[in-house]
Amino acid sequence: MFYSYPLTIAAANTVDNPATVDMDLSAGIIHQADFLFPDTADHNIRVQVFDASFQVWPSNRGGTIRGDAAVISFREFYELTQSSNRLQARAWWADTSTECTIWIQLGVLPRAILQPFSLAELLRAVQQS
Repeated sequence: MFYSYPLTIAAANTVDNPATVDMDLSAGIIHQADFLFPDTADHNIRVQVFDASFQVWPSNRGGTIRGDAAVISFREFYELTQSSNRLQARAWWADTSTECTIWIQLGVLPRAILQPFSLAELLRAVQQS
């Protein structure tokens, strides 16, 4: 499954009042994350993604993802369960005159597809033979 969420950052969205988008996802493994920044972002938009109060991306606490006319794309292996499958993106910038929309795209697949044969399954298979 592939999800795409727009996040519009307005002039009023500062570090103390970030724009947010709740990203409801299916249970599974996030295997791909893309952040699409337009050329008007000028490296001034700061983005963080949280799972409840835990900062998922970037991994360094307090860090932010930034870009300008760029796609920040990376492979991931972040597991979501049925009871905890909502992430929240928060973004802000210092521009006080315009607004800008970035896009967050996430790929989610079941563990069985990404990891078709786990160590636990291997041990069960060996014990049964």
